[in-house]
Order: sequence, then structure tokens, then C-alpha cells
Amino acid sequence: MDAETFDLFRTTVQRFVAEKLIPAEDAVEEADAVPESIIQQMREMGLFGLSVPEEYGGIGCTMAEEAAIIREITRASVVFRSVIGTTVGIGSQGIVMDGTEEQKREWLPKFATGEAIASFGLTEPEAGSDAASLRTVAVRDGDNYRITGTKRYITNAPRANVFSLMARTEPDVKGAAGISAFLLPADTPGTSLGKPAKKTGQKGAVTTDVILGDVVGPASSIIGGVPGRGFKTAMKVLDRGRIHIAAVALGMCQRLIDMSLQYAMERKQFGQRIADFQLVQAMLADMKVDMLTTEALMQSVAAKFDAGESVSLECAALKYYASEAVGRIADRAVQIYGGAGYMAEYKVERFYRDVRLLRIYEGTSQIQQTIIAKQMIRQAEAAA
Repeated sequence: MDAETFDLFRTTVQRFVAEKLIPAEDAVEEADAVPESIIQQMREMGLFGLSVPEEYGGIGCTMAEEAAIIREITRASVVFRSVIGTTVGIGSQGIVMDGTEEQKREWLPKFATGEAIASFGLTEPEAGSDAASLRTVAVRDGDNYRITGTKRYITNAPRANVFSLMARTEPDVKGAAGISAFLLPADTPGTSLGKPAKKTGQKGAVTTDVILGDVVGPASSIIGGVPGRGFKTAMKVLDRGRIHIAAVALGMCQRLIDMSLQYAMERKQFGQRIADFQLVQAMLADMKVDMLTTEALMQSVAAKFDAGESVSLECAALKYYASEAVGRIADRAVQIYGGAGYMAEYKVERFYRDVRLLRIYEGTSQIQQTIIAKQMIRQAEAAA
């Protein structure tokens, strides 16, 4: 996308956020649902197709461009981003990266228009951070597989038309090698959903279990058509997803800083604005430094990703820093607001609850630390 076209698109998104999304935040929180009218507007703007290549009807954003747009969207409640998040990211990118041409032509045009919504099924009741130990089993039966298991905390499951899910196709192979990635239409017989989860925050983002009761899927539904490569696909998808999550964090950082600065300049105590007190200034300064550091790191990692460099360590570092940074910023925002920060009407407590999840999904902070350290050790050993 040329710079002028992208700037126009970004300006359109900024206007949409300011005029439609931010004014709808309270209603979404109250109803625990995003209005269909807003979802339809997101379809019409092409937001579901941010990461779908142009040849399949999408916008075809680079990682840097996608991150810039996601950053704009998450200046509003992060719940709005969740509507498109799984389709733009982990739900579709396995197909983009490793899918067969037939799979791409079947699904990517539908994702691009928002006709179909994708969801991603990796986590299970007994497999979260230890993803390689998943227990969902796919047993070969002629030209089909019979899939049995339960996926947990699946975002957008009730909205999804198709699940990109991981299952063990070779039960005797331990670890990651026996896992395959399947494309499973949501209406496949035997597929059912659990009750909608009640969460600490992010009301309006729908999350349920996905229950697979002897579901039959054709062997051709394996992403890439080759069994045993699913875990590698998932890890590639998650690398990209971690840059995306950093962009989510960055948009929320900006909103929290804007709100905190405005409040500090309006609120008076002891006859002066609290923004004039040095200890409040210190919190504002720390917030800004965290945001600028996240921004610089994200731009660097996104550029390397777009250049085709190996950036697993950098993606983990970025996701780790960004998700921790926005948590610190949200905490300081509540502190600057004082008692008002604990009250729902001021919205800060809502953001405080919403950002907490960023340190958990797409790999917890502790998993990111482990990835970083292991990569460091490998690099040192290779250099020795």
C-alpha cells in the first residue's frame, strides 16, 4: 500500500474510532455485546481483511501497517478489536502461511469480507502454556479423521464460521511432532459450544469452550495437507500474533495516558491542579516512557518481520514488554484518578480490568521469558 493510500485508510479508522466506537463503549459494557451494526461497519471498512493478501480480496497490510491500524482501533475499548482479532490474526494466518492453494481460495476471500469469521483452538483444560501436551485426538478413518476433545477459552467461538484447531493425529508420538492443524467448519455435526464465560473484563468479547464429540473432518481439512506440522504452524502464527498484541497494548497505552493527563490537568487539590504535583508528574512521565519504549520496539520488530528475518526472540520480548507496560500504565492511571479511578463511571477501572488479559493470552509473560532465555542460550551455544 502506498503511503498516501495508507494514510487515508488510517484517518478513516481514526474517525470511526472517535465517532462510533468510543461513544458505544458504555452500551457494550452494559449489554456485554457489540452491536451488529458496528460489526457490519467493520466489514464494510475491510477491517476483517487487514492481513488477507490482496489476491484473495483482502487489504494485504504488512505487519507494520496492521499494527498501526490495530493501535488506532484499541484507543477504543479492546472489545471492538476482539471482533476482528481472531480472523485477522491467529484464526486465518495458519492458512495464509501454510495452507494449500485450495484452502486459501475457499476461506481467505470470505475472511476478507467478514462473511466468515475464524477462531483458533489450541488451549485445552489440561493444555495451556504446555501446548504440546494437548489431548484432543484426531483418528484416521479412511479419507476422514474423527476428532474428539475440548478446547477452552476460545475467543469468538459463538461468532465463528470455522475453527483453526490443533489435534493429535499420532497418539503414539509425544510432544509437538504428532500434532496437526485442522480447518473445521463450526456447523460440523458433533461440534458444540459451552456456556459463555464470565470474565474479569473485556465484556462484549465472547469466549466459550468448543466441544468436539467424535467430529468427522476430511483429511483434506488439515492445513497444508500434511499431518504432523500443526504445532510448527501454530508457533509461526503466534510469532505474528505477538506483534499484533503489542499493537493492542500500545493503543490502550495511548488512551490511558490521554485520560490520565486530562484528568490530572482538571482535578484540583490543595488549591492547584494535581498535574502540578511532582509525584503525579513522575507517574505521567513513567507512563509516557513505557509507551514510547513499546512503540519503538514494536516498530523495530514489525520491520524485521516484514523483511523476512527470524524474530521469535524479538516477538517474545515485544509481547512481554508491551503487555507488562500497559499493565503498569493502567495501574498508574487508577492511582492518578484516586478514588474516582475505582469507580465504573470514569472508565479507568474498566481498562485496568481489560488490560490484565494481555499478560496471559498469546503466551503468558512467563512463557515469553522462557522463549527469550532459551533463544539466548541457543545463540550462545551456536556462537561457541
